Amino acid sequence: MPASFSAKVKEELARTIPPARHCRIAEIAAMLSIGGRFAMDDGGKDIISFRTENVPIARKYFTLLKKTFNIESSVSVRRETGLNKSRIYSLEVIDDEKASGLIMACSLHRTREGRFVLKDDLLLQRDCCRRAFIRGAFLASGSISDPVRSYHFEIVCSSRTQAELLQSAVCSFQIGARLVMRKSHYVVYVKDSSQVVDLLNVMGAYKALMDMENVRIVKDMRNRINRGVNCETANISKTANASAKQILDITYIMDSSAFHRLPESLRQVASLRLSHPEATLTELGAMLDPPVGKSGVNHRMKKISDYARDLRDGSGEKTVK
Repeated sequence: MPASFSAKVKEELARTIPPARHCRIAEIAAMLSIGGRFAMDDGGKDIISFRTENVPIARKYFTLLKKTFNIESSVSVRRETGLNKSRIYSLEVIDDEKASGLIMACSLHRTREGRFVLKDDLLLQRDCCRRAFIRGAFLASGSISDPVRSYHFEIVCSSRTQAELLQSAVCSFQIGARLVMRKSHYVVYVKDSSQVVDLLNVMGAYKALMDMENVRIVKDMRNRINRGVNCETANISKTANASAKQILDITYIMDSSAFHRLPESLRQVASLRLSHPEATLTELGAMLDPPVGKSGVNHRMKKISDYARDLRDGSGEKTVK
């Protein structure tokens, strides 16, 4: 089964390791605050775990810890039960000193539910760190729809404080992120296509950005063609309807033996309309001798229509002037 667009974006971002230590810390903080858990083992030691179904993300988290804090996390794999049956990769840090140092460096606070929240936004003072934070949050709990179908980017957060901090980081790049509650979670999302592209650029998903731009170009071209076809169809329909009414009026005048009462200029355009029912007013005008513009032909057709109406009302006995 081919990978989804969201999976491709995550795979690309999972290969990005920030060169600056402060950026790596910001990305780890985002991953732990959204996908991390805190617990104690039977011996009373602190355990920090990070879980994901994505192998590249698990590999990146392992690399970030090793490169930034020289921590080697233990890795375990288990298969989910039920219909999904996906593999869950759990990376654990089981060491009081290392766990405490990791929590402190990432400015994390442990909640009673065993989760992590960022204490403040001190880690997010630099643009580069905010980019890394958004990237880490997306890797931990984000998704993006296939642009062929729709434009939707979202990151699911467990708390409002966490969501508002993420929303603020996204908005700092002039991207209008919105916040909504879905069941017991808070979702930060972006739906505007150009802003989703901007967000891919912020996170550093440049290949995905180009893929999405190509889709946008194709969709925009298709929409323009459809609009042009619809407009042309509407014009053809409008012309056909107007022509049908004009022919009905002319036929009625002829059946009423009143055609001879029309001036030569009106008889001439009426005859052309009967001979060329599909022609536009401009085309009819070009056939007249001398040629007449669209507005002139329209004026004559209106006179014919008015005369037919007068005949139907019983007041059209006189010659049209």
